[in-house]
Amino acid sequence: MKLAARLLFLVVVLSGGAYAQDPEPVKGFDRNKLFFGGNFGLSFGNNTLVNISPQAGYRFSRHFAAGAGINALYSSFRTRYVDGSVYSKQSYGMAGLNVFGRAYIIDQLFLQAQPEANYIWGKYIQYDVSPPYEMKSKGEVLPSLLLGVGAAIPAGTGSFIIMAQYDVLQNGRTPYGDKIFFSFGYNIGGRR
Repeated sequence: MKLAARLLFLVVVLSGGAYAQDPEPVKGFDRNKLFFGGNFGLSFGNNTLVNISPQAGYRFSRHFAAGAGINALYSSFRTRYVDGSVYSKQSYGMAGLNVFGRAYIIDQLFLQAQPEANYIWGKYIQYDVSPPYEMKSKGEVLPSLLLGVGAAIPAGTGSFIIMAQYDVLQNGRTPYGDKIFFSFGYNIGGRR
């Protein structure tokens, strides 16, 4: 009888401890489920790249999150002769909006869909002719639909995000090219 009472006491204590680890879920909006992050990059030299693409999202449940972001990217590439003088310079810019949805297969692995609308413009200058030849591309809004798989690696108060994505729309001038591309970022917050 004493053994049964001790086992019952142990079960009650352990189940109470397990219950204490899972607090009652907050009803309605929970600011602890907000997360912020995105992609940021800088590179200077013959190839210049400036990418500032922040995103904000909300973790609705353990398996679903969604949000929105801004795309801002500038890229330029200089072609040089052997003596170092510049032959040509090609540059383009992109500014747009995106929304995304994530379905978490497990806590660290998710699928993502991200429709975008980006305004894209560009310019090409050839310097070895007089006067230099300049061609500007007509700015236009191009849609993209990025589908991909990602990993969320816990770190500090957030997660490193590594993703492989592909633009399935493949319209004529997609800024993402016709191959799978990889992106890296960091999300702060977003407890499930």
